[in-house]
Amino acid sequence: MKQPLAYVHPEAQIAENVVIEPFTTVDKDVVIGEGSHIGPNVTILPGTRIGKNCKISPGAVIGGEPQDLKFQGEYTTVEIGDNTTIREYVTINKGTSAKGKTVVGSNCLIMAYVHIAHDCVVGDNVILVNYTGLAGEVFVDDFAILGGYTAVHQFCHIGKHVMLSGGSLVRKDVPPYIKAGREPLSYVGVNSIGLRRRGYTNEKIREVQEIYRLIYQKGYNNTQALEVIEAELPASRERDDILLFVKDSKRGIIKGYFPD
Repeated sequence: MKQPLAYVHPEAQIAENVVIEPFTTVDKDVVIGEGSHIGPNVTILPGTRIGKNCKISPGAVIGGEPQDLKFQGEYTTVEIGDNTTIREYVTINKGTSAKGKTVVGSNCLIMAYVHIAHDCVVGDNVILVNYTGLAGEVFVDDFAILGGYTAVHQFCHIGKHVMLSGGSLVRKDVPPYIKAGREPLSYVGVNSIGLRRRGYTNEKIREVQEIYRLIYQKGYNNTQALEVIEAELPASRERDDILLFVKDSKRGIIKGYFPD
C-alpha cells in the first residue's frame, strides 16, 4: 500500500503488499520484496534491492553514493536480505568498482544512526548497535554483535559469533567466536554465552577455548600457534574456521590482553 504523499518511481519494482508511508522517496531501479514496511521520510535510491519482510524506520537513506573520492558514478548496488530491520537514520551506501555492491544479510538488526559504507558485507543474524560505523570494504560475519559507538577501520574482517564491547575501535581483524574489548581492542575471552544461546555444547566451547589459549596465552607467535593447533588438535569446523581466518587475515588479528 503506497500512501499518496509518498513518491515511488514508476520503474521501481514493488511487491503488492509492501507498505510505503508518507514523505518517502523510492527512486527508479529499486526492488522491494513482499511484506516489507517502509516508514515515513525514508529515501531509497537507485540500485537498491530490499528483500522480503524488511522493516525500515524513518529517516533511513539506502543506496546513497559512496563517500569515496575514487567513485566515478559506475553502476553499483545495495542488497539487503529478508527479515532485516533498519532503524532510524541508518545510512547504507552502495558499492564502488572495488566490489560492485554493498550487502546486508537476512535477519539482521541495524540500530539507529548506524553507517555502512561502500562495499561492506554484513552477514546474516548480525546486530549493529546504535552509532556503529563501518568504513569501506569491511566484512562482518554471521551472528556478530557490535556494541554501540563501535568504529571499524576499512578492510577489517570481524568473524562469526564475535561480541564487541561498546565504543570499540577496530583497527585489526577480530577472529571468530570471541569477545573483544578494551583499548587497544584485545581478546578478552570466548563468547561462551552467545555460543550456548546458539546451540553450541560445553564440549565444543571448551574446544574453542583451547584453541585461543594456544593463540593468546602460551607465548607463541601466530605462525607457531597455528602449527601447534594443526598438529595437536583434531580437525573440526570451529578449528578450521579459526585457522583459515588467521591465515587469511590481511590486517593481522587483534592482540591478547595482558594486565600489568
